[in-house]
Amino acid sequence: MDQIRSAFNSMIKSERYSRFTLQPAEDGERHVEVKLSDDATEAEDGQAGGSPSFRPAPPHQSRRSLCFLILGTVLIFITGYLVGFISHHKPHAETASCDTQLATENQTRKTPTTVAPVVIPAAPEAQMDWADVAELLTQKLSSEAFDKTLSDFDKTKRSAGSEEDMSLANRLFTDFKKLEMDPWTDKHYIQLQKPDSTRPNRVTFGSNVFEPAGYLAYSATGNVQGKLVYGNYGRQKDLDFLQKKNIELKGSVVLLRAGNISFAEQVDNAAKNGASAVLIYPDKKDFDYVGETALYGHVHLGSGDPYTPGFPSFNHTQFPPTQSSGLPKIPAQTITASMASSILQRIGGPVADAGSGFTGGFNGLTYKLGGSEDVTVEVNNVLVNTEIHNVFGVIKGFTDPDRYVVLGAQRDAWGQGYARAAVGTSVLLELAKAVHEMVEKDGFRPRRSLVFASWSAGEYGSVGATEWLEGYMSSIDKSVLTYINLDGVVMGRGSFIASASPLLYSLLESTMKEVKSPLGSGSVYDLVGKTAWQANALRPMSVDDSAYPFLASSGIPSVSFHFISPNTETYMYYGTNLDSLDHLNYQTSHHTGEMAASAAQFAGQMALRLVHDHLLRLDASQYSKVVLQAVRRVYIRINQLKMSGQLKEVSPSWLNEARGSFQRAAEGISNAIQNTDLNDKEACRILNDRIMRVEHTLLSPYVSPIEAPFRHILLGRGSHTLASIAETDDMEQLHTELALATWSLQGCANAMMGDIWDIDNEI
Repeated sequence: MDQIRSAFNSMIKSERYSRFTLQPAEDGERHVEVKLSDDATEAEDGQAGGSPSFRPAPPHQSRRSLCFLILGTVLIFITGYLVGFISHHKPHAETASCDTQLATENQTRKTPTTVAPVVIPAAPEAQMDWADVAELLTQKLSSEAFDKTLSDFDKTKRSAGSEEDMSLANRLFTDFKKLEMDPWTDKHYIQLQKPDSTRPNRVTFGSNVFEPAGYLAYSATGNVQGKLVYGNYGRQKDLDFLQKKNIELKGSVVLLRAGNISFAEQVDNAAKNGASAVLIYPDKKDFDYVGETALYGHVHLGSGDPYTPGFPSFNHTQFPPTQSSGLPKIPAQTITASMASSILQRIGGPVADAGSGFTGGFNGLTYKLGGSEDVTVEVNNVLVNTEIHNVFGVIKGFTDPDRYVVLGAQRDAWGQGYARAAVGTSVLLELAKAVHEMVEKDGFRPRRSLVFASWSAGEYGSVGATEWLEGYMSSIDKSVLTYINLDGVVMGRGSFIASASPLLYSLLESTMKEVKSPLGSGSVYDLVGKTAWQANALRPMSVDDSAYPFLASSGIPSVSFHFISPNTETYMYYGTNLDSLDHLNYQTSHHTGEMAASAAQFAGQMALRLVHDHLLRLDASQYSKVVLQAVRRVYIRINQLKMSGQLKEVSPSWLNEARGSFQRAAEGISNAIQNTDLNDKEACRILNDRIMRVEHTLLSPYVSPIEAPFRHILLGRGSHTLASIAETDDMEQLHTELALATWSLQGCANAMMGDIWDIDNEI
């Protein structure tokens, strides 16, 4: 090196070489710097921290010097090229400080040089075939595991907000945490109506004074007296029958038997027909259990906390002085079968016709319509501010984690709530365990996320779930693909029924074909009858279904399903203290664990199919038939009113054209699916966006959540729905609601088209 430097000095003749260093510039980059000086002795040999200094040799030209000169020039050129290449090839790399660089160099001198292995990003694992996913899920869900989990969640008490409810919530949170599901809680402060312990509710009929233990939450309070009238199930056709028999309903107290429709609908119908109070009992024909069994329920024709309609009951919420329009204006109370039998024996009035359907199951009792004897109803329920916790866990997707399926189950109940809450909660937890193991051990990679939710206060009208929807709808309404309800999935053995958004009909059918029948042979599809599965298995989703607020209020495709005993539509022990393991075992012929495993398999396959495929398994074409039927009823009604002269200057043609736009939009999605490479992730995401708009855009934007929380124009409740338009006698209301419903339907069709330049403007 000394000879190279000497040659360099000889080349520049009179100038002396002083220092050759790498100096850090202000921008942090290191540059080669050559200092020239006449002072030959600027630094001494061995100076710490600097480049070596030396005294150059006298000028001397030789071949050897020339070689060193050429070699030094080449070395300088190569060094400069490498420094320039490195500094410009990675302009965004963070440059180490000078001190750090020196420390690194010193450490390198002290330790042997090792070559770090090149880290190559792991290639994404191939997506598991669906058949393998379904088989894995089946293997993970055993009846033995369910027997243990069901036993763990079998509690004698589990009322909303109680210590038992909180203990179950904490248990689920801990289990989700063990499964690394990033659990979190959602806390609400809600108003629950409960009996007053110092002033019991009473029913006085003649010399009999009854004080029933059961009650109906959110009833109006007060003391009401009126003529007692027997109104069967309280359906509108039942009340119409009474009026045809000249039975006065205005100011009367209507005695109804439970069943067919919800308690809230029964009270609402009675109030609309002028009744002053309602009594509800379990008739022996529909509920064959001990006559003294108390009956519990709620009569809020809505969901969530009725004192915070449309917004969540967080602790910091500034509560406005408002109430849900679904709160009844008249008192309502349940009584036992024994109390009802005693009352019906002395109700008086005309005998119900043999073909009227009013006759119940009390032996030796003639069912009369009443209208002559007075009865007094006293309801003293009080509001109790209650803290409730919803608990969540998530298994995140690997491609689109911002899109997710929610599986939910309520964990509270009036009594033991075995079928109502324990089974659904067990299915929720066992599914979470199964999917977690599939991801951790078996290589399953869901594209989208799965959220597992445990709700509280479900018995009061899906309060916990609705408060969550109201609290976070702005962030979840475009992310939740589907809600799968796990409440009541096992009610018996031998049959199967379901309620769902039409978007899920095709997925329901394919899942029924794939899941084995719990009876041992064939599939669930064979169990319900494959030639007419929709007629045999599908039911309209009722207002008291836990999935209903997701569908009708929030526009999220939702499904509820039930393995049930043949020739039944419900579980008769709901709302009583008889909802126990023993009674469910009787209904399932002591195969409750097996039935729970089958229910978990069914729910799990629907959920996993929605998070597995590139394309969402939501079929928009299934809605076309539903829309056509609803529009046809409106069309017929309007033409009848026009022919009778009651309605003028109104035409249903605009609504029919909107229906045509909807059908073309649905066909457009189907055609796009057929012409799209379903392995193209971006193309599938665009299609999925169009499909996800369907349900949400069927919500009417013109109604208030206080007045009409169930905003769906096809599946909701209220004057804005097509069903209501087809029945109303208010011509002014019909005119207005027809226009708004038409544009809601057209707006949905426009949203389904995707890009704004593809919108169908033929309306």
